[in-house]
Amino acid sequence: MEKYMEITPDESDGFIINIGPQHPSTHGVLRLRTQLDGETILNMDPYPGYIHRGIEKMCESLGYKQFIYLTSRMDYLSAHMNNQACALCIEKGAGLEVPERAQVIRVIMAELQRLASHLLWWGCMGLDMGAVSPFFYAFREREMILEIFEETGGNRLTMNYITPGGVMQDLHPDFVRKVKEVMASLKKHEHEYGELLTGNIIFRKRLEGVGILTPEQAISLGCTGPVARGSGISCDVRKHAPYDVYDRVEFKEILFTGGDCMNRYMVRMEEMKESISIIEQLIDRIPEGSCRNKPKGMLKLPEGEYYQRVETARGELGVYIVADGSAKPWRVKFRTPNFSNLTALKPLSIGSKVGDLVAIMSTLDLIIPDIDR
Repeated sequence: MEKYMEITPDESDGFIINIGPQHPSTHGVLRLRTQLDGETILNMDPYPGYIHRGIEKMCESLGYKQFIYLTSRMDYLSAHMNNQACALCIEKGAGLEVPERAQVIRVIMAELQRLASHLLWWGCMGLDMGAVSPFFYAFREREMILEIFEETGGNRLTMNYITPGGVMQDLHPDFVRKVKEVMASLKKHEHEYGELLTGNIIFRKRLEGVGILTPEQAISLGCTGPVARGSGISCDVRKHAPYDVYDRVEFKEILFTGGDCMNRYMVRMEEMKESISIIEQLIDRIPEGSCRNKPKGMLKLPEGEYYQRVETARGELGVYIVADGSAKPWRVKFRTPNFSNLTALKPLSIGSKVGDLVAIMSTLDLIIPDIDR
């Protein structure tokens, strides 16, 4: 590998191919310009931007109650947490108190979203590695979760459920019962995930010792979420800067120190267990009362700068708002986890095989619209 790391890529050396932008293993519209020597990667440059929509600038043309829901279209598998980050930032600036019932609902919904996201990642990971069956198993419980979202908020993917001051509407009468059914189903079928992929010797050989991200690299590249925690970096925002009611529940921050694809895989598998634990601690303790502290009239933030971060399914999302006292933000900036995690793809890929590139990218769990914002 050191031989390839020392090479200064030259256009005359090797064979240059494009992986993507239309390719299922790129997990979206991402182009990888890859220079090969046989099957070994000499150099690789990611080219995002194929679905750039200017979300940050669009946010600046909308009111504080409106722009939140554009963020559902960034990391669409963390839509609830994206909305949650925006709402928390706005509430911080406006001094809005959020009812305890709404805070508990937000956390339950966020952990359900994390479970749904990790389940989809697990199924797609199997497909990338050549295993078809896991995809169908993953959708079993994920479909149950999406039905809960649809029944409660009206949407399955981009939920638009959070609003400054709480949540849009109260819980469906069947919410508690159905959430408990999902938790029971996940625990009942946990062994299947282990048998299909985690304990599969072919799958493990494809991941172990592949795509090693050192702690120093993870920090210097700004990686967060399971990508960084797979290298032993403690960075869970829910632990380091708790929001809503995360400081009232007990859960472990999952850390693995190997830094390879298998360690990143295991972080997400163990995180699902912690999400189940968080939900079970809260589901019978949802307080009575209002689910929303509705601000009167047009919402305006005092002049100043406001920042809020949350832990999405893929890492730390930061929302930075500059307010000028009007009904619209003067500047909105998002620090998205996928953009930072993408930077790890090149150093992890150089010197590896093309087949390893697919495994590395799968364990980074990139959602491309979160990069092309």
